[in-house]
Order: sequence, then C-alpha cells, then structure tokens
Amino acid sequence: MDTKSVDHLLSQLRAAESLARGASPAESGNAGEFANVFQSMIGQVNGQQIDAEKVAKAFSAGDPNVNLHEVMAALQKANISFQAMTQVRNKLMSAYQEIMSTQV
Repeated sequence: MDTKSVDHLLSQLRAAESLARGASPAESGNAGEFANVFQSMIGQVNGQQIDAEKVAKAFSAGDPNVNLHEVMAALQKANISFQAMTQVRNKLMSAYQEIMSTQV
C-alpha cells in the first residue's frame, strides 16, 4: 500500500469520525464518497429495521394480510443487515487503529 492510498484511507476515516461526532459532511472536509456510502448504509439498515417493526406491529394487531413467516423474514433481514454494518464498523476501527499505531 503506497502513501497516497494510506493518506486517502486516513482522510476517509477522519471524515467518518467527524460524522460520528455529529459534524455535517461540509464540516468534515474531505468526507467524499466513503462518508456518503457509510451514511447510505446506515440509512438502509434503519429502513429495514423500521419496516420489520411495522410488519411485526401489523401482525400483532391481527392484520390478516401479514403472515408469521413474513414477520420472521423481515426481522431476520433487519438483524443480519445490522450485524453486517457492525462488522464493517469494527473492521474500519481496527484499520484506523492499525494505521494510527504505524510509525512513519
């Protein structure tokens, strides 16, 4: 990995850190595509969780158009997408810590 790639990765990680702290993409400087992709991923996971909750509420309310297998499938999709997002976050944090501990 050359220094240009490391610098690019470091700038993306810093942008993700500033977004996590609540800064807007404009304030985070070179947030770029990484921040947009990560934010989009978080939005998709949130959407799946909201959809799963709606289906579960409809089933518990006795909606005849919602079957138990649809509820279980929606809940599992939301769970798996959340776990995948968590793993991506963990890998990014591990990479960030490794880069920061590298002596130049």
